[in-house]
Amino acid sequence: MASSSSPCPVEPVADLPSSCSPASHHPLKFITDIGLTVSHAESKVSPCQQADGSPSADVLEPEVTLPEDILWKIHALMPMQDAARAACLSHSFLHSWRCYPKLIFDMRALRKQTKDFINRVDHIMQNHSGVGVEIFKLQTRNDFSVHPSYLDRWLEVALTPGIKEFVLGLPIENEMKYNFPGSLLSGERAHSIQYFHLSSCMFHSVGKVGCLSSLKTVRLHDVGITEEELCLLLSNSFALEHLDLESCYDIRCLKLSHLLSKLNRLDVQSCKMLQMIECSAPKVSILNYDGPTIPISLGGSLQVKKMQMTSTDVPNLLHYASTKLLSIAPNVETLFLYSLYEKVNTPMVLGKFLHLKYLEIKLFIPTRSPDYDFCSLVSFLDASPNLKMFVLRVEAPTIESGLIPGVKIGEDFSLASCVWKHHHGKLKSVIINGFHPWKTMIELTRCILGYATSLKHLILDTTDGYHRRNFAKCSPLGKDTVNEA
Repeated sequence: MASSSSPCPVEPVADLPSSCSPASHHPLKFITDIGLTVSHAESKVSPCQQADGSPSADVLEPEVTLPEDILWKIHALMPMQDAARAACLSHSFLHSWRCYPKLIFDMRALRKQTKDFINRVDHIMQNHSGVGVEIFKLQTRNDFSVHPSYLDRWLEVALTPGIKEFVLGLPIENEMKYNFPGSLLSGERAHSIQYFHLSSCMFHSVGKVGCLSSLKTVRLHDVGITEEELCLLLSNSFALEHLDLESCYDIRCLKLSHLLSKLNRLDVQSCKMLQMIECSAPKVSILNYDGPTIPISLGGSLQVKKMQMTSTDVPNLLHYASTKLLSIAPNVETLFLYSLYEKVNTPMVLGKFLHLKYLEIKLFIPTRSPDYDFCSLVSFLDASPNLKMFVLRVEAPTIESGLIPGVKIGEDFSLASCVWKHHHGKLKSVIINGFHPWKTMIELTRCILGYATSLKHLILDTTDGYHRRNFAKCSPLGKDTVNEA
């Protein structure tokens, strides 16, 4: 049984009755609110406090005698819960706790209901001095909802001069419609920030943002911002290296200036109103695009080495890639093409991908186009003389009787030769995942065997995506899948 004169045992707050949480705004209050409290059974007063609410001298001993600046550095290196424990045992650490630099709140990790989570974050932020914050992360769940005034109050404390990393992750499709105040990134607050991530809010007050001269990464997911506002936000971000836009529906034309001379990665996903991408940044080496086939210009950049294009809403991405990709990224080395399905066969590529070494193609719903000729994919291999590895992934749902891609109903299933005038001397490894006994898929396999003279590995995986693991375990094979294999 703990008493006011004995050391203060620390236990997870979830294992104690709610009466253990102090009701006041005492400095120790925010320690208990991140998941730590003091055990007591008989007294109504927390054993970490005197009757008047002040810290118990017995609890806060022994004192650490290191210089204050060293103590603060040590405290700042501790994980948040360990830092709270230290603050419960030392006046010096309690003082530095009010300037703790890493404020990370993850609603999923804490497993708290919305009201409890809000109360905990609110107590911590109210008791923080607003000095020394380097990292602020607020990650929520879909059931999270709070009055905007709470967010304004928290962000006013978090976004102070010296902040380096900022993440505000509000729930998708929330009804809060929170408008991020651009004034919080004005003056000295703007200069130090390096990582900026907003999710599910509005950001129309960009004109109040200061010079983001240290900004290296910007991630905007489900954020209401126009192309003009984005351009203004990045107008002085000459150190920017990574731009990630997802579900930003107000952007119709994405134009990136050549002044973004350090930008090397661009991710654009599910921006459904987007009509074109025009990027003049000279050092973009990684491009990930997910959306409909639109005009893409990288300003003649020869730096793009890795590229992923995904189209899950409209078909014929492979046709688009075979006709447009050479002008977008002629020197690409690693290429991922993920298509919904193809209504037309893949045409010959007019030119060569001289640097392409890894090619992965995925068809999500191939049965939507039963006339598609898988053998036409050889056009990509023929256009890539230095290709070393080719991967074809086919997501094949249950097929209706008689519906076989590449074979019309009633047509003879006899195989035709897929003959090419020359051979491929560099291709060493081929994987076909979701292999099925469809006419043109068999033709493609026969063609590769005769066409790739340096082939060392050929894997024909008849499973539908069982190469992926769920929770460190392989999914079981169904009876139909085993029979077909």
